[in-house]
Amino acid sequence: MRFLVALADTENFSRAAEVCNVTQSTLSTGLKEMEARLGVKVAERSTHSVLMTSIGTTLAERAREILAKVTDFEAAAQAETSAGMTQLRLGVIPTVGPFLLPRALPRLRAAWPEMQIYLREELTESLLAGLTDGRLDLILIALPHDLPPQVKTMLLFEDDYSLATPRAHPLANLSRVEGSDLAGRRLLLLERGHCLQKHALSSVPGVTLEEDTSFAATSLPTLVSMVEEGIGVTLLPNLAIDAGLTAGHDLHLSQLEGATPRRIVLAWRQSSAQTDIFRKFGEILLQSRAPSA
Repeated sequence: MRFLVALADTENFSRAAEVCNVTQSTLSTGLKEMEARLGVKVAERSTHSVLMTSIGTTLAERAREILAKVTDFEAAAQAETSAGMTQLRLGVIPTVGPFLLPRALPRLRAAWPEMQIYLREELTESLLAGLTDGRLDLILIALPHDLPPQVKTMLLFEDDYSLATPRAHPLANLSRVEGSDLAGRRLLLLERGHCLQKHALSSVPGVTLEEDTSFAATSLPTLVSMVEEGIGVTLLPNLAIDAGLTAGHDLHLSQLEGATPRRIVLAWRQSSAQTDIFRKFGEILLQSRAPSA
């Protein structure tokens, strides 16, 4: 089932084998044995591509649910027979993790000195898939975002935005700006797939914000550098600014008034036996947030 889920996620035998930490031949043989036993074809194979069949996609979704339940079954047994979790697989999005975890990890290790924390930085969709199929125990993401029904969340805090402009920009003399000030101005944003891209565009109620489609960044530091060079303006989350994202850069920051903040949450499976640990984990993350400048 793990082989099937990995193949459905990657649609590539080589990458699926890497995910499962097996050789490609082992993965291929295992899937062929599954097909023979079930009497169905889960994927159409060619020299250069893999296409999941309809039943293969359906079975992969069922496999995700089963694997997640197996993970929670093992975790419940571990919680009963030991002092708690011995390892935690944590997934984070790149617009939150780097600005919150460095301050939090020493406190987390002090709270659970025997726990090994494994970190994965991925985009939201991948993290949610990893959570529901049991690959991850806990994820740190930003809402709004559609969530599967089996996922439970804990709100940590709301994260407002600031407008970053070059020093010579007409808005650079303002300490605060409103959504109307951005009307008709194109924003430099992260590439599609980053939830912050969607959040930024929908951040100001009643104002249609436009994206500068001539450029898309893969990270917030890249956006900061582009603004500093006078290429455009962008919205930055205050979490990242408070953690030092713009320190040492020659640009202007204006607080965006009236914007809808993104909500930073921890998420886990409702069936998990580690809810108490996850809530304490969230409290430590909240305590570790850098103070606002």
